[in-house]
Amino acid sequence: MDQETAGVREEGEQTVVVGEDVPGFAILSRRGHLREVDGRMRTHLGVVQLPEAVGSLEELLRGVGFRQRPGADLWEHEGRLLRAGERALEDGARLLWTLPIEGDEELVRRRVRYLGLASHDLRGSLANVRSYAALLLNGRIPLEPKAKRGLETILRNTDRALSFAQDFFDASRADLGMLACEPEKQPLEPLLAQAVEHQLEAAGAASVGLSLELPGTPLPEVEVDAGRVQHAVEAFIRHHLLHVQPGEQLRVRARPEDGGLRVEVRRDGVPPSEEETALTFAREERAFREKKLEDPLRLGLARQEIEALGGSVGVTTDEGGTTLFLTLPIALSSSASAQA
Repeated sequence: MDQETAGVREEGEQTVVVGEDVPGFAILSRRGHLREVDGRMRTHLGVVQLPEAVGSLEELLRGVGFRQRPGADLWEHEGRLLRAGERALEDGARLLWTLPIEGDEELVRRRVRYLGLASHDLRGSLANVRSYAALLLNGRIPLEPKAKRGLETILRNTDRALSFAQDFFDASRADLGMLACEPEKQPLEPLLAQAVEHQLEAAGAASVGLSLELPGTPLPEVEVDAGRVQHAVEAFIRHHLLHVQPGEQLRVRARPEDGGLRVEVRRDGVPPSEEETALTFAREERAFREKKLEDPLRLGLARQEIEALGGSVGVTTDEGGTTLFLTLPIALSSSASAQA
């Protein structure tokens, strides 16, 4: 029996035992008392014993020296790499868990390279299909109406598949804490205007209004990756477009708030249920419930993108509608100027 059959494979100079990763568990009571279920969590965290009381999973991990990778549920400390999370229990307590990522940095880098190869191959094939469809539709070749409609369908679905593939691979990289971001100091207004412009046709097809509402004075500059922010705002708009009724209105707004900038995408209309609202950014749970991956993936990636830039996302509802929002930190020089 070879090593692969036995469940063992080589990763560089490290040996990784496949299928041997077992989570460590602890119970955090409503009063903040921490009780370990087994000894694995102590081993994962590299401590002799866990504290008797903590306020949260984040407090526990930061208290023993771990820091979270932006936009992911991965935590690292002195070469250790963990995935960590929690789940609410019926009595109000929470079940905390930790799971080591075997192979640490080298295995993460190998997975990211593998994702890059897969993305290149898939997107390259789809791009070829799109190019040929666009070539046939350029008007130089006479086409029967049925053939033209068929090529337009191919072009439209290929664009959709390319967008989905990009989101899928970006989200997979973000899960590993390796989402590429290139922040630059810049004004926010042009990003929002471009996001709205890109979605005007889709809004028109749904018979709803889409507008950008900005304050009368310029907004402070932000240090962000323009593509990531624009993707997140468009993801919010597209999510609302899945739920609008003809005649409703979508509004994109921005304003300074608590030392940062808040961007809102508001839909005026009947809000979703409390359960649906709570699951807005729950990528896997929504995908299983709705039996569709595209919108849950897109919103989940939007959350990862904004968190990787040091911001946050959320959702609020009221009797008049639903607001998806994101917050971004103001660029340091802009913040200092505002204070001056």
